[in-house]
Amino acid sequence: MKTVKHTVPSVDGKGIMMGRKAFTDDFAEADSLVVKVLRSPHAFARIRAIDVSKARALEGVEMVITHHDVPRKPFTRAGQGYPEPSPHDKFILDEYVRYVGDEVCAVAAVDEKTANAALKSIEVDYEVLDPVLAFEDAIDNDCVVHPEEDIHEMFPIGFEPKRNLAAAYQMEVADVEAVLKESDVVVKHSFYTQAQAHVMMEPHTVNARIDYQNRLVLYSSTQTPFHVRRILSQTLDVPMQKIRVIKPRVGGGFGGKQALHGEMFVSLVTLKTGKPAKMVFTRKEVFESSYTRHPMRIDIALGANKDGTLKAIDCYALSDTGAYGEHALTVFMVAGSKVLPLYNKVDAVRFHGHVVYTNHTPAGAYRGYGAIQGNFALESAIDMLCEKLNIDPLAFRRKNMIAEGETSPIFEIMGEGTEGTAMNMETCKLDECLMRGKALIGWDDKYPRVKVDEDRYRAVGMAIAMQGSGIPYIDMGSASIKLNDDGFYNLTVGATDIGQGSDTILAQIAAEALDAPVEKVIVYSSDTDLTPFDVGAYASSTTYVSGNAVLRAAQSLREKMIEEAAKVLNVSKTSVAFDGKTFSTADNSISLVDLSNRLTYNDDQKQLAATDSYVGHKSPPPFMAGFVEIEIDQETGEYDILDYVSVVDCGVPVNPALARGQVEGGIVQGLGMAVFEKSAHTKKGRLIHNDMLTYKIPTSFDIKSLRTEFTESYEKSGPYGAKSVGEIGIDTPPAAVANAVYNALGVRINTLPITPERIVHALHTLNKEEK
Repeated sequence: MKTVKHTVPSVDGKGIMMGRKAFTDDFAEADSLVVKVLRSPHAFARIRAIDVSKARALEGVEMVITHHDVPRKPFTRAGQGYPEPSPHDKFILDEYVRYVGDEVCAVAAVDEKTANAALKSIEVDYEVLDPVLAFEDAIDNDCVVHPEEDIHEMFPIGFEPKRNLAAAYQMEVADVEAVLKESDVVVKHSFYTQAQAHVMMEPHTVNARIDYQNRLVLYSSTQTPFHVRRILSQTLDVPMQKIRVIKPRVGGGFGGKQALHGEMFVSLVTLKTGKPAKMVFTRKEVFESSYTRHPMRIDIALGANKDGTLKAIDCYALSDTGAYGEHALTVFMVAGSKVLPLYNKVDAVRFHGHVVYTNHTPAGAYRGYGAIQGNFALESAIDMLCEKLNIDPLAFRRKNMIAEGETSPIFEIMGEGTEGTAMNMETCKLDECLMRGKALIGWDDKYPRVKVDEDRYRAVGMAIAMQGSGIPYIDMGSASIKLNDDGFYNLTVGATDIGQGSDTILAQIAAEALDAPVEKVIVYSSDTDLTPFDVGAYASSTTYVSGNAVLRAAQSLREKMIEEAAKVLNVSKTSVAFDGKTFSTADNSISLVDLSNRLTYNDDQKQLAATDSYVGHKSPPPFMAGFVEIEIDQETGEYDILDYVSVVDCGVPVNPALARGQVEGGIVQGLGMAVFEKSAHTKKGRLIHNDMLTYKIPTSFDIKSLRTEFTESYEKSGPYGAKSVGEIGIDTPPAAVANAVYNALGVRINTLPITPERIVHALHTLNKEEK
């Protein structure tokens, strides 16, 4: 291949590096009203009265919006397929506030200083209510987070708000309890994951104006512009044709921008005043008032025979969705559907649990989307089982893990693959990933540990993982491509580049189909007026779903160009060869430039263009084996991450450098969750770690080495053999680190993050038990 599987520079990289106008706030009108939100100081309260008279009287304040001023229509902020699998349990503004940081009211003023002064002048009389802060106590708690009657689910998801249940699910293959009883060895353990923050570089940002056609136009740093348009239309009762949403460059999202955050408020201000408005979250608001990862408790039971055959997996998950149920069911289900099929040879498997409301910051989409939580529990428990069986953990995995040509009943039950059948693994190089990672990390020389000195040990740990490539029968991507005079192309896609490089990837796919250099393909993405529909950047869908749409459209355009060349050359189209520059027959030719100019200006004039779409009928998983080496001090529990080796099967990496960046970016975020990122609240529910001084994320000083390799693999259903790569990197670090710590010191840490304090406490507990 000429373009695919080659590293080419990002199509937007140089311009962004040079400071060109690119991001959402760059496009705000100079005279935009500044929108600010007054946020709740209480975890749970009812607004008895709100006095905004002083704020409205301030010079420069354009308007103040309270719950009395907006439509009362429940909706979900989650940018998902429609109808959404998330409950409609949110209002633009409400008399109830359900977490510290929830919206009380909004102001719009001529500048930020005036807007902040207006917020300070607002007087609110709260009836403070008892909050639900411990998610394990949420079900059937006397305190009900959502007492209102007018919220609802779009279809059955286990929604019981009076019980503090946002969603519930259960599936079972065979009789798990019976198989566990028959197993020679059983391991049961509980694991806890925390509310990780996204910490994207660009905060949530949106601006709005009315255009010359009297339409509402928004620039938003969103992952899902088409969903934003739909939700705004439905909630504000504005016809969809009166709304345009444009996504410029986005400074990172990681799932946190797969939702509406400020869009409702700037839209209301602009619609009511006719003036442009903008809203930029502070870093504190990003931490407290947007999204987190869903904290979970996962109870795992594994049963195996003495020969190392895994017989049963029983997994119960309890997930904390916070104050609102955005992505509640789907994140929960991915904790099973993208994890449990790793071990497909079991006789019985069960996945079940609940998603509960609490008075915490809402949880939502986050890279890994449930799989990282499930993987931490399962891959930690697998190592525990291996120790009990006295079997090498790599040998155990090789015996029991999924392989090429195999399937799992979970795929069919939980919606992965062709309707009525389970998805077959046409590409699965997991065994190669595992064996290559073993060699790279030097497993045989380092497992389980090597003594460095009296207090320090070096140890290795590992985990395997899988993800998906879009959501079958739901995720749709589209692309349009046209030929211009002078022989270059415009590619328009609804797919959203949020910094991961999807514009570059899609340009490469089009260029490969057209035998063109990438610079001849000009990409424009994510404008609800000008680009075709795409669900957006989530579920690792862009390369596989949107890429297939681009491939189809480019192939169609190529056929049309050959037909036109055949007319000019007076031959059948089967006689024409095209090398990207020239259309040739045995004895004649015409250049692409001449053909495009002829069609534009001279003979048989027409615009050559093609549009196509793609909806996946399966979600071929990428696979990965992750290996970590640590050095740990047994006296202090402090440890360094010396090396992280990733070996990945993502099909054909369209752009190896961008693919490596995706994997290693995911690894760093996964290590953040595993080691560094704490999420704690006061007794009254206020988030303690709510700024960059107190919320620790890993840096290059914390991770000494990252090494990534890709196995040779070709997924026939993917564009030029590609599968997804955006999320697979994040899944393995928590379990790999936990397993390495255990291999070093013999203590099992079941709660993230794995901090020196937790390690020392576990060592003290172990010493007491041994005495």
